[in-house]
Amino acid sequence: MTLREFISISKTKLAALYDPREAQAIAVALYSTLLHVPAYTHVTEPGHEICREDEALLSECLRRLCTGEPLQYVTGKTEFHGLEFKVSPAVLIPRPETEQLCRILIEETVPSLSRAGLRILDLCTGSGCIAWTLANYVRGSEVTAVDISEKALEVASSQDIGSNVPEFLLCDILDDASDVFHDRKFDLMVSNPPYVRNSEKAFMHRNVLDYEPSGALFVTDDDPLVFYRAIARIASRHLAPGGCLAVEINEAFGLAVRDLFIAAGFRNTVVRQDLSGRDRFVISTGFQTDNKF
Repeated sequence: MTLREFISISKTKLAALYDPREAQAIAVALYSTLLHVPAYTHVTEPGHEICREDEALLSECLRRLCTGEPLQYVTGKTEFHGLEFKVSPAVLIPRPETEQLCRILIEETVPSLSRAGLRILDLCTGSGCIAWTLANYVRGSEVTAVDISEKALEVASSQDIGSNVPEFLLCDILDDASDVFHDRKFDLMVSNPPYVRNSEKAFMHRNVLDYEPSGALFVTDDDPLVFYRAIARIASRHLAPGGCLAVEINEAFGLAVRDLFIAAGFRNTVVRQDLSGRDRFVISTGFQTDNKF
């Protein structure tokens, strides 16, 4: 089989799930990742022959893709902020919006804090994409990351990205986290918690619903801000004076999360939009209060 033939077969088999352009992009990413060749090889060398062993591997991976399994789980990896991360069904696949949040923190928030050796806490770390990215791009930082899922922490702690390795801890942030953090203070706290309402499942693609961990995605419709109250409570006790709190949010609750944080004592609190113009982040700076939320 040649690369050109593989692309053609893939587009046909994936047609039920993806439009032709997306199907081709998935097929190209698959062969490029598994065969360790450039993604333009099918253009410059369309007659490139695939050996039998690689053909069998590609065929099996294509079969999995046709069931709706995400490409990132099939290959076991994804790129995030220029770094390569391991992923599995135990963790969410990192999204561009979360990458934008990291960019805001690295380019805007960290310089504004004007302090060396930042102590950073990542709540609901999942794959560890935020924790590892900040550890790599914020020089001299000390990063701690927590999650309720032992399987997620196995994935996060297994990443091999740079020499500044975050500390990973098992923690249910909806419970009292004092036994985990004790009297520790952090200069920057960040979280991408579960925020998709159960009622929104009807509008989501099957490759998300059938494969990604529901516990990392969904909250009940009657209490969609449950994680943000917990984050505010932890921040009110463990964020250092002048520190920053930043979270990713459901676009429907930008003002609600902002008001919740203000009520908890975070005075300089703003809602930021993602690249599509949707409310996606709430960022609080200059924390000074001793309020125990």
